[in-house]
Amino acid sequence: MKTGEKEVLFKNGRQMLQGMYLQGDSVAAALVCHPHPLMGGSMDNNVVEAIQTAFARQGLSTLRFNFRGVGKSTGVYDEGRGERDDITAACDFLAAQGSPKIVLAGYSFGAWVCHHWLKENRKDLEGVIMVSLPDRYFRFDWNGFVHEIGLIVCGDEDPFCDVENLMKQAGKLSATFALVAGADHFYSGNEADLEKILRKYYLQKNEKKA
Repeated sequence: MKTGEKEVLFKNGRQMLQGMYLQGDSVAAALVCHPHPLMGGSMDNNVVEAIQTAFARQGLSTLRFNFRGVGKSTGVYDEGRGERDDITAACDFLAAQGSPKIVLAGYSFGAWVCHHWLKENRKDLEGVIMVSLPDRYFRFDWNGFVHEIGLIVCGDEDPFCDVENLMKQAGKLSATFALVAGADHFYSGNEADLEKILRKYYLQKNEKKA
């Protein structure tokens, strides 16, 4: 447990989801979605924690949570379908805490679930960040994708990411693309580099609004 975070449980229909929540100074909150549950992915993943840290340092409230069937979250893995409902429940939880503006961040499997969730939902988000979208492993359907993705990040040694394709998609979406030198899919030893990219992106985004 990180300083200031508290364990929370919130409902998704009949399911109960486990998360770690930090109350920040901003009305905005960052919601972080973790990698593949069947490959050991959880909210305690190093990349998930790096994303949470980056936004907590910007004063945002943060919520990292376990998808169904992971940790204390009830239910079972649903191949990304029910996990989309988990994201909706997490957004509702943040809204109930007084954070109507949400930055949605997904890593790996979490990014894939976010991608499909965005195609089905029309929520007004503060921003969308995709870290290491595994487009060589999962199918991403970019046709008709109208939601704003502000930032796409991947490592230049990531075997699960097609860097050239992600750069192309970032261009089509008018998204910032960032490549982490020396990083593979798991960012071991590169967490600080990722945090720096996220903080820079969010600061620049808010400077444009000012």
